[in-house]
This record gives sequence, C-alpha cells and structure tokens, in this order.
Amino acid sequence: MTITQPDLSVFETFESEVRSYCRSWPAVFDRAQGSVMHDEDGRRHLDFFAGAGSLNYGHNNPVLKRALIDYLLRDGVTHGLDMSTVAKRTFLSTFQDLVLRPRGLPYKVMFPGPTGTNAVEAALKLARKVKGREAIVSFTNAFHGMSLGSLAVTGNAFKRAGAGVPLVHGTPMPFDHYFDGTVPDFLWFERLLEDQGSGLNKPAAVIVETVQGEGGINVARPEWLRALKELCERQDMLLIVDDIQMGCGRTGAFFSFEESGIVPDIVTVSKSISGYGLPMSLCLFRPELDVWEPGEHNGTFRGNNPAFVTATAALEAYWTDGAAMEKQTRARGEQIQEGLISITEENLADVKEYRGRGLVWGLEFHDKERAGRVAGRAFELGLLIETSGPESEVVKLLPALTITPEELDEGLSIVARAVRETA
Repeated sequence: MTITQPDLSVFETFESEVRSYCRSWPAVFDRAQGSVMHDEDGRRHLDFFAGAGSLNYGHNNPVLKRALIDYLLRDGVTHGLDMSTVAKRTFLSTFQDLVLRPRGLPYKVMFPGPTGTNAVEAALKLARKVKGREAIVSFTNAFHGMSLGSLAVTGNAFKRAGAGVPLVHGTPMPFDHYFDGTVPDFLWFERLLEDQGSGLNKPAAVIVETVQGEGGINVARPEWLRALKELCERQDMLLIVDDIQMGCGRTGAFFSFEESGIVPDIVTVSKSISGYGLPMSLCLFRPELDVWEPGEHNGTFRGNNPAFVTATAALEAYWTDGAAMEKQTRARGEQIQEGLISITEENLADVKEYRGRGLVWGLEFHDKERAGRVAGRAFELGLLIETSGPESEVVKLLPALTITPEELDEGLSIVARAVRETA
C-alpha cells in the first residue's frame, strides 16, 4: 500500500522543537472514535496509547459526548474557577456515592489546576504544610510531572535536566524489585531515617506510583505497598499515591492501590477522571489534613465545568457497577498477557521480560533500542504504541478500557509482527 507523506510543514515551521509524540507518529490526525484514530488521508490507526491514559473510555465516547453536547446547548457554565456550580455539585455527589463511600474512603476533594503535575504540586505543598518539613521521598524511575516540584521527585535524568535549576528537597529511594530481591524491603530507607548521622532530613511525605508507567511499567507488589504504608505510619510521614495514570480503573479497581488494602493519606488523580480527555485533576486527602487557607493553592482553570459533566457521565456509565468494570478490565488484561507470553516464547533470546496489571503492560528487550524500532514498525502497520523506561527500552501497551477483544487481538498481532520484523 502506498502511504502519502503528510504535510507537516506548518508544524515544523511554527511549532516548538519540544514536540515529541508527533515525531514518532508522522501523521496528521483528523477523526477518532473508540479505539481507532483516522488521519487526514483516511488511514486507520488502532490506538494502544489512549491519550497517555487520558482516554480510558475511548475517543469521543458516545455517552460522554451526549452529556457534554446537551450541557453546552443549554448554555451551561463553562468557566467558573472555584465558584459553586450545578455541574460541580453533581460531580462531587456522584463521586462520593459511586467511588469514595463504597470504598470507605473519607477524602476531602480539592480541585487544583487541571493537570496531573498541578495535583502533585498541591499534594507536596499540603504535606509540607501539615508536617512542617521540606523533604519528600520518592522512588527510583518515578515520574510525577514536569513542573519544578514534580520534577524534584521524578527519577528520569533527561526530564530532570530540563529544569535548568537545582531540584531540591527530594530524596530517591529504591522502588520494589530495584535490587532484585537481594536486599530486604526498606532496609536502606529505614536505616537512614533512624541514623542521626545519615544526613537525611526527616521527610514530610513519601510519594509513590503503584505501577510506574513512564518509568517502564514497574509493578509494586501489594505486600511492598503495605510495608511502605506501615513504615510511613511508624515514622510519622504522610503517604501520597500518585494515581494520575493508573487510577480510574486502569489496573482493574477504580484506584490502583485498592488491591493492596492500603488507604493513602493523599491521592492525586487526573488524566481519565474527566473521561473525555478534558483537563481535570483532583487532590484527595484525609479531612484532618485540610489545613489550607482560602486561595492558598489555586488556578484559573480549576473549575472546568465541561470536565465535571463528562466525569459525572463516566462514573454513572461505568462505575455504578464497579465490579463489572473491574472484571472486564482484568479479562482484557489476561488477554494481553497471553499475547505477550506468545510473543516472548517466539522471541526468547530477545525479550527480557513482560510485566503489567489490568490494562497497562510493558514488553522489555535486551537490546534497549529494540523497543523504539518495534513501536516505529507498529505505526507503519497501523498501531499506535509508545515506549517507556529511562532509556525508552520498554514497549508500553495502554489501550482504552472499552477496547473490544477483537481490537486487542488485532493490536497484539501487529505487535508480534513488529517484533519479528525488527529482529
């Protein structure tokens, strides 16, 4: 098939060199529905990227789209900062009824600026305010955002280097499996905390991802998370779970930490909370931590009412029966796992490991550059997948939760072919 080269001149001339995803996928996209995107030439692309996890319910989900259109047609408030609106009230009530109350989570809900990194900034500021300390502990290969506070607790050297200033008050510790089981969990961390000569300032909080998405699909064991929570309680530190990419059902349950049985002190949520790809984020925390002064953390777009509307529609459509949603996600995840097992068995000398939970999976190769070649070939074959890990050494599969079994099989077949053809 002859593929017409897209006209990218406008982007290359006027847009900053900072653009990234478009370099991996040289197409000009025009339409999208469900798990399929079409470029301006009509070429079909199956989507295993889902807006970096912002489109858990697919592109232009018809239920969410109808709710949004109806709201706009009746001149519903679109911009409200933190004013009280009908859309916000409906979302808060629905979130309480369908998500927080059934899980016994007593969290207060804060609307920071509508990005994930802003939710993280709010969480860090709140933890420092509550505890009166500056230090925050994060983990190797973590990614928490691109603003300065979030970068200070991010592990990736390339992203950290872009800050241009020292990134302070963040201390990294080994994530689960970092030493391949040769060192007891948290031995180093707790010894530093208890040693008056260690040089580690007493942290206000620990921030963790239960599955490190950008870090290479590194999955924390439930027992490791429970031990971390217990350590935080013993040492008077708050536990922050960054659920920005792994929340909203990505790993099965609505929150990715549910499987471990822990209750974090603070949780950050963004990406798919609006359900439709509209900017929105939440910072959730125990009521006794709500020590903010009015306006102490704010943002012009923290009241994104259209996002409240689609978020409410998503909760009502998919989380009224959360057990059914979780069961479907786990079944789709098992389908991906079976596909990755088959790919691994076919390429035993090349594949280092596959790993994941729910509908987030990674395929790592011994040749660190192989993942990029596989993703490039997959694009040529009509599949959008990205790479992750500190050296982009992992092929990352992140399809929508609403993807069909047939679409999953199609995508996995393309991945298998791309692996074969990039040997």
